[in-house]
Amino acid sequence: MPVTLTLPPAPDADALAGVLRRLGPDIALRRAALRARDARPVLMALQAPGRGAYLFHDLHPGDAADIAATIRAYLAAPDGWIMDARPCGRLRFCLKLRIPAA
Repeated sequence: MPVTLTLPPAPDADALAGVLRRLGPDIALRRAALRARDARPVLMALQAPGRGAYLFHDLHPGDAADIAATIRAYLAAPDGWIMDARPCGRLRFCLKLRIPAA
């Protein structure tokens, strides 16, 4: 199942985007404006068809391994709803918003 990661087109997100492009062919990386009240850069949205969506903030290029672990947990979870976020590492503290599947 393809997963879409969305990052803003901003210089702070460029280094992370470069790292994420190497995660694998099932990852679609999209650059689009993301805004959230009181969010700290860099923002990232995680979504897939028929699954819930997540918005993370305050990400860094060093978070790539935790992003990959979060994608694995996301794909393993029914409807994308991650119940145990411990495998997500630092990303569990960067979660800004969770949206149920439509």
